[in-house]
Amino acid sequence: MTDPTTAATTGRGDAVPPWSLAIVAMLLIQVSNALSVAVVEVVGAAGTSWLRMCFGALFLLLIVRPNLRRLRRADLPMLLALGTITGLMTTFFLAALDRIPLGTAVAIEFLGPLTVAAVTSRRRQALLWPATALVGVVLLTEPWRGATDMLGVLFAVLAGTCWALYNLLTQRVGDRFSGITGLAYTIPIAAVVTTAIGLPGVVAGTPPLPIILLAAGIALITPVISFGLEMLALRRMTHTAFGTLLAVEPAFGLVIGLIVLSQAPGVWQLVGIALVVAAGAAAQRGGRRSVMPPTEPAPASA
Repeated sequence: MTDPTTAATTGRGDAVPPWSLAIVAMLLIQVSNALSVAVVEVVGAAGTSWLRMCFGALFLLLIVRPNLRRLRRADLPMLLALGTITGLMTTFFLAALDRIPLGTAVAIEFLGPLTVAAVTSRRRQALLWPATALVGVVLLTEPWRGATDMLGVLFAVLAGTCWALYNLLTQRVGDRFSGITGLAYTIPIAAVVTTAIGLPGVVAGTPPLPIILLAAGIALITPVISFGLEMLALRRMTHTAFGTLLAVEPAFGLVIGLIVLSQAPGVWQLVGIALVVAAGAAAQRGGRRSVMPPTEPAPASA
């Protein structure tokens, strides 16, 4: 029987531009980040990250029901690495969000995948778009104002480092497993990895039922839906195109921050939005990969 999660990567699913999947994923991620602020106030950044990973793992296991017998020993290092990076990336970003505005945190974090886009590009012309995006990121961050929480900046830089590694590993896992099966392996790992730092905050915060339900709803958005869309997009895009297309994410962060958190952008931030959106739109041209069939082996014999 054909795995239904492969529908978006085979047949008629190829008619959907991969960059559109990435755009929807970015919007959903920023919505979930903004909604997470209310949970962070109760259980802290690490506790929120852990709840999101736990609920995400539960949803994915129920939806995908991965077959552990399909795993190869060679898959384990890659899956463990991606699961660990995913948990740390979410934790570091939420810690940054607890100290600096959403748009600023996303702008700093974006420097991670931006670096990957520049380094992996084989065409000198492609470096123009990361450079343009970098100018926009600087304008979004407004370092000349000197009022940014430096610990928040550090957390965002660490999240960006994880984000760069996440993109590289996600593409490899997406090539290896069909649909979003890879997430059903990696998100439970992320939940386990963040237990030691997240569980104490949840126990100390004793979150009420509405906060727990909010965390569950956020987990359905991110990591389940948004990370799944990113994995499907990365199967069909180059690292350079995907990494630079992510330049629009700081703009989404500013917009969602304004709507949900009432974090109004300044004039220079609006200029930065224009630059990163232009760079992201230009970067997706010519950035489509040939879709390779997943390499999942047949179930091991009993």
